[in-house]
Amino acid sequence: MNDDEQRRLLGDFVRSHRERLAPDMPTRRRRTPGLRREELAARAGIGVTWCAWIEQGRDVRASPEALARLAVALALTPAERAYLFELAERRDPHAPAAEAMAEAPEPVRALVATLSHPAYGLDRLWNACCWNAAAEHLFGGWLGDGHQKNLLRFAFTSPSAHRLIPDWQDRAQRLLAEFRADYARAHADAAMRNLVDQLKGESDLFARAWNAQSVTAREGGVRTFVHPTDGPLAYRQHTFSPAERPDYKLVVLLPCQP
Repeated sequence: MNDDEQRRLLGDFVRSHRERLAPDMPTRRRRTPGLRREELAARAGIGVTWCAWIEQGRDVRASPEALARLAVALALTPAERAYLFELAERRDPHAPAAEAMAEAPEPVRALVATLSHPAYGLDRLWNACCWNAAAEHLFGGWLGDGHQKNLLRFAFTSPSAHRLIPDWQDRAQRLLAEFRADYARAHADAAMRNLVDQLKGESDLFARAWNAQSVTAREGGVRTFVHPTDGPLAYRQHTFSPAERPDYKLVVLLPCQP
């Protein structure tokens, strides 16, 4: 989607929702349905010209606070409000934090249990929240009883990770670059900040990699391992997020030729 189309969609969205609203003091004769622009501007505490420009698809760079007032004035639902901020390419200053869960979402747990190949779920802090027997067999040093369940802590601090993953240092740094993309979307999360601070103190490699500021999207691809009993193994990794809880991940490893 190009910038012009995105601004047009934003303008159409705002105009459509403005026209759905009833005026505070309805009169018998109104030339336009719903609220007039000046009425919406008054409700939102913003300029009438700004309202006109955004509906016309002009290049208006509204602040997150102004968009938040506009969302309230338009009486948007949470999904509609998220759509408004997405089209405006702004972060909602009042977006609710992801609710912590005691266990993995049911769809993630169900799929993990169904799969015969290694599969596991990650929460927003990249703690393993569920896994199947195949994953526990592959990642015994991470998912075995009595061990830390955080994937970053395993990758950067566990000697068993060094033995299991042939290129563990490169893999660990890439893993952190992928995590940083999640961190940027939830930088106000105190638990996430605490995790980073802890790992910076536990691993010099983590501290150096974190300060390098590398960011990358989470991608699939071939992952090789040297298992203590099964020897060399290769899998193709796939990662999914449930629509109802996008802060969780389902990771599946399918056997392949290296």
